[in-house]
Amino acid sequence: MTLNVGQRVRLAADLRLAGSVTPAEEAAEEWAACAASVALAAGIEGTVERVDEHHRQQSHEVREYLRLKSLLDDFGHQMPPGSRRQLEEQVGALEEQWAAYQRRTLRVTVRVRLDNGFVLDEVPAGAFVSA
Repeated sequence: MTLNVGQRVRLAADLRLAGSVTPAEEAAEEWAACAASVALAAGIEGTVERVDEHHRQQSHEVREYLRLKSLLDDFGHQMPPGSRRQLEEQVGALEEQWAAYQRRTLRVTVRVRLDNGFVLDEVPAGAFVSA
């Protein structure tokens, strides 16, 4: 499900937040280390404030595949048969890395202001369902 800014959502499962605690307006170095844990029950509703899409990192092989594939698609019909065959072989050799790159899912995180006042930031979008 794609989440949008302003959309009402509901927490899909119980969530436990644990880690160090610092005031939002102060630098972490200025506070003594405190550990805390907060549990939120499934079903708590809130509003999406921000949606961030974290793009997949392209390896050298993926970038090279895109470059060669574009060259083949745009100018392959004009190339001499030997050059075209060589370019097709190079593209074919990189198709496995391209397919693996496409199978990796795009990571989407959201910032949600819950009705109880809590703000959850950088939470995977899958943690919420439409309310």
